[in-house]
Amino acid sequence: MTKIIAFEGIDGTGKTVQLQRLFERLTVDGRLRVETISFPMYETFFGSEVGRLLSGSGGVRANEVDQKSMALWYALDRFEAFQRFDYSGADVLLINRYILSNAVYQSVRERDLGKPDLLDFVLELEYEHFRIPRADAHIVLDMNPENASENVGKKGFRGYVGDQPDIYEALPDIQKRARQKYIEYAARMPGIHIIPCMEQNRLKSIEAIGALIDAELAGILNR
Repeated sequence: MTKIIAFEGIDGTGKTVQLQRLFERLTVDGRLRVETISFPMYETFFGSEVGRLLSGSGGVRANEVDQKSMALWYALDRFEAFQRFDYSGADVLLINRYILSNAVYQSVRERDLGKPDLLDFVLELEYEHFRIPRADAHIVLDMNPENASENVGKKGFRGYVGDQPDIYEALPDIQKRARQKYIEYAARMPGIHIIPCMEQNRLKSIEAIGALIDAELAGILNR
């Protein structure tokens, strides 16, 4: 059965870097077949709609859409992707942003403060209704929003927003609340592993963070 590892965290925490590091470690000896997916998938029908909402290019901004409707766009992107995914070719599937991120970001926007958060709704929508596969582990990279924001500025050109941050990336208060929501969710459901990326207010090295990830996943990947 394919093991699914999801990399989560606020924007700019190095999810892509750590996913690629783990991919290379797991495939170095050729014994494991490892696939990767990154969400949203901006080249697909539903993913491109998410991209327009995150950039505001379609005239509607992501932070203006009601929270359940926004969560549905992200869920549909995953639903579409897994309709054609071939599990027979993967021992391990590494995912950059997954279901947990959907629940977090649609719960912490300014317009939704004071409302019940969406964790239960998103879990039912994606896992139960759409039958999107459950992750064996959610690796949450935890970093100060200020340091993460500096990394967002280094991302360069991206097709859905160009050289600019997207709407969620550009709102620091959302990032601060999202960080706390990830930590809150880790206490509410199993399988969430918080990886501290900072030490004495300084960012740890890629290798040091990777070693923490490897330690958290050792039992999951070996069973």
